[in-house]
Amino acid sequence: MLLMPKRDWQWRYSDSYAVLSVSLDSDMEFLTPYKKKSLIPDALIELEFNVDHAKFYIEFLDLIAKSFELSDGLKVQLALNATAAHFLLKPQMPKSWFFETSSMCVYSDLGKVFQLRCQGVNARVLVVETSIQASLVMVLEPELKLTESKSLQQFECIKVMHDRLYPLNVKRHIAAA
Repeated sequence: MLLMPKRDWQWRYSDSYAVLSVSLDSDMEFLTPYKKKSLIPDALIELEFNVDHAKFYIEFLDLIAKSFELSDGLKVQLALNATAAHFLLKPQMPKSWFFETSSMCVYSDLGKVFQLRCQGVNARVLVVETSIQASLVMVLEPELKLTESKSLQQFECIKVMHDRLYPLNVKRHIAAA
């Protein structure tokens, strides 16, 4: 069963886990992967899960439900992390240099899944925010190694230019004349 937003949901920074969390009720807390250094100042105080957050969360749940066959728990996890990333992460500059350039033109949209290619490895990412030239994407793989010493864990976000996004499962049809 999918969790639907309630009036008592609250964003709060969890000092004990050193990440942003969502208090869902008196005995349930959802931990995001987002650490203090990546959060806007408002995310470090108790903050209401407001109407805009709830609307984004529900729309995101709907988008991913149409795109994927996932368990309800994973859908909720993706939607809560996407909501946190969309509203509470500091703005980022694109860090496209980690990724190979795609020769295909893609249309980036909220909730769409693409691949990034880094050091010869493909990693699936989910768009959580998009603009004309770049998208903030959430890593879906358990880990995405960027360099020998730097990597992103599942659900962490990075902003990339659209020319780094590869479509999933590109099928080419050959027509004989």
